[in-house]
Amino acid sequence: MKDPNNTRNTAPRRGSPLWIYFVVVILLGVAACGTAFSGLSGADLDALAGAPVFWILGCFIIYGELRPIITPGSRENNGATTSTTFSFAALLYAGLPIAAALQVIAVITCGVLRGRGPQRIAFNAAQYTLSLAAAQFALALFGVIATPTNPWVPDGGDLPAIALAGAVYFACNHTLVGSAVALHERISLAKALRVDLGYQVLVHLALLGLAPLMVVAMDRSALFVPLIVLPFIAVYLNASVSVRREHQALHDGLTGLPNRKLLIVRTEEALTEARGAVKRAAAHRASCAAVGRSRRRKSEPAHDRAGLFLLDLDRFKEVNDTLGHPTGDRLLQLVAHRLTHSVRPGDLVARLGGDEFAVLLPSVRDEEAAREVAVRLRAALSEPVRLDGMSFELEGSVGIALFPDHAPDFELLLQRADVAMYNAKEARSGVEIYSPAKDRNSPARLSMLGDLRRAIDRSELELFYQPKVSLRDGHLVGMEALLRWRHPDKGVLEPEAFLSVAEQTYLMRSITHHVVDAALTQAAAWWREDLTVQVAVNASGRDLLDTGLTETIEEGLLARGLPAAALQLEITERILMNEPAYASDTVSALADLGIPLSLDDFGTGYSSLVRLKRLPVEEIKIDASFVGRLADSADDAVIVRSIVDLVRTLGLRSVAEGVEDPATARILRDMGCDAAQGWHFGRPMDAATATEWLRRHMQRAPEPAA
Repeated sequence: MKDPNNTRNTAPRRGSPLWIYFVVVILLGVAACGTAFSGLSGADLDALAGAPVFWILGCFIIYGELRPIITPGSRENNGATTSTTFSFAALLYAGLPIAAALQVIAVITCGVLRGRGPQRIAFNAAQYTLSLAAAQFALALFGVIATPTNPWVPDGGDLPAIALAGAVYFACNHTLVGSAVALHERISLAKALRVDLGYQVLVHLALLGLAPLMVVAMDRSALFVPLIVLPFIAVYLNASVSVRREHQALHDGLTGLPNRKLLIVRTEEALTEARGAVKRAAAHRASCAAVGRSRRRKSEPAHDRAGLFLLDLDRFKEVNDTLGHPTGDRLLQLVAHRLTHSVRPGDLVARLGGDEFAVLLPSVRDEEAAREVAVRLRAALSEPVRLDGMSFELEGSVGIALFPDHAPDFELLLQRADVAMYNAKEARSGVEIYSPAKDRNSPARLSMLGDLRRAIDRSELELFYQPKVSLRDGHLVGMEALLRWRHPDKGVLEPEAFLSVAEQTYLMRSITHHVVDAALTQAAAWWREDLTVQVAVNASGRDLLDTGLTETIEEGLLARGLPAAALQLEITERILMNEPAYASDTVSALADLGIPLSLDDFGTGYSSLVRLKRLPVEEIKIDASFVGRLADSADDAVIVRSIVDLVRTLGLRSVAEGVEDPATARILRDMGCDAAQGWHFGRPMDAATATEWLRRHMQRAPEPAA
């Protein structure tokens, strides 16, 4: 059953509504236990002590409490225990006192072994006792009152009584826990009861439905009881494997926090709830205006907003450079722990990649309340940290965006939280709420973002292809995929016209995945014609922080039957200066998959040779700004020759970009440059034209390019 304390294992504040609710439920549970046990006779106790079946049931109830069934798709820490079957069977067979006693012993044993707080153990014991008492009352309506000396074994005609008792047990249990969750997370009771209701009904239907079979087996022989347990073991093992896989898909491997996928799901749920609250508030105001009242009802939800934070650690790169990546990873784990223990009940902390975190507030009163949460997060981070004998302080910049004040959907909410976060970094204020006046995104840029988002859905983004040719023998080295946008009004747009807008938003992820999919599709078509050419696509630093990129590439290769060498990723030299991107798990995963990397625009940044050697690249592309002036500038010629010699020493392939004439190609060949790309060899071509070019080029024996 749902855990009302899944966020903390601390006692509720004394005098709070949750504390009062716990006290009332516990007192009612104690009263129910006292009333039930007062009806036991000495003969009942003798029968209990002499029947091994009750000892077997007790062991299975304890085991069931220790091993809950958690089904994929359910909320975290939300499952059903197999003890339900055995305690309900004990209720049917021997009555309330025995069932309640066995269940309470199991709850206490499980709570002690797992280190749970006494208030939680007492509440769970009372919760089960009251639910069993309610089910006993339903059975009594049909005249069913079992005792250890007079056990009850149902037959086919007793199914209505069992069905009613099971329904009452579930309704009571679900309501008791749902009320605690509603008070703990400060949400409505209806919302708490709706969460995973279908899952809870389905699982409890199966668990409670097995109880009568257990009773029949118990009446025949105690040795039949262990046979009923075998299906539970199989279900538990299968569910555990499924849950582990789902958890890996929806959580960050380093910190255990939810990842972007789960953040999107939870944010959409929160926005749906907030939209409903806005509609209810508007309807109430309209009804109040109709009758001349303007005051808000006490029962009307006051929190009709949702908030999204983006938090980025300041100077985290210095920690990695000074102490190394293992220490940096431990620091990120510590940050995750502090954040999750500083948010309110019901809020969600996620890791987006690198040192960037997101916090979802499903319900927030206003901007001031959101700012208070953000300030509390920064205060938790600023506490001194001691790792590897060194003590230092952490700081973070937080950007806040609220629904519906700042954005109507998740993508725009995330983008504007991103804008606010960078404003906080620039102003060194720590916390900033999104302000249109501080947003550099002009209406034209925002309009382009909307058009670009629709362009992805309408397949307006298209790949052109430009060949890379060997300077020694003219053989084809590969084809670079270049993105173009066939805008319905502006014609064909090159990347410079729109990618600079997309790279500052999370729309870039969708574009990259679209490009990878289109490039693999075209590569597969060429390989089916025996045009075995490697296709290169460009990736940004943000792409290398996307843990889903490797999965997308791997699935695309498998689906099309292509080897890893059929695709190449080009990354710019500036990424070497971005520590999180350079050291990301995505780079390692791509290397393990066998995807070759190419370092683009080499010479425009400030590369570390150590990083260059460690990065799994097979190719270095010399920037066109040097190649274009090669014949006229002695300085550029020295730079290009130095790069070519360096690349050769590292055992990599050098490729010159922007070669537009035979003279430049000849100079590069004399320098020892391996390959070149530019208008001299072929302009960017659409897929059909590129296919014809490949057929002609591969049918004739190539001659030296220069």
